Amino acid sequence: LHDKIIVRRDEAEDRTESGLYLPERAKDTPKTGVVQAVGTGTINTETGQLIPLTVKKGDRVIFSSYAGTEIKLGAAGSEEKLLVMSEDEVLAIVD
Repeated sequence: LHDKIIVRRDEAEDRTESGLYLPERAKDTPKTGVVQAVGTGTINTETGQLIPLTVKKGDRVIFSSYAGTEIKLGAAGSEEKLLVMSEDEVLAIVD
């Protein structure tokens, strides 16, 4: 993975805070998720040293709407959607 991470996006909300149900097309794509795997890091081109990533497995992160590339893993019908993104695309780590 080098400088990439794999993120499982949070589920979209199906209700508003006041309790109204949202139709599928009105749901917002979540911009948060949990890191499932991280790469080893990136190589500093000047020194050749490995620079480890700051995010780690299990971190909850916030990312932009168009961050990462969506991939599907698993058998048909039970596919799991994950995002592969660069650590640079992570906006924040949520505690």
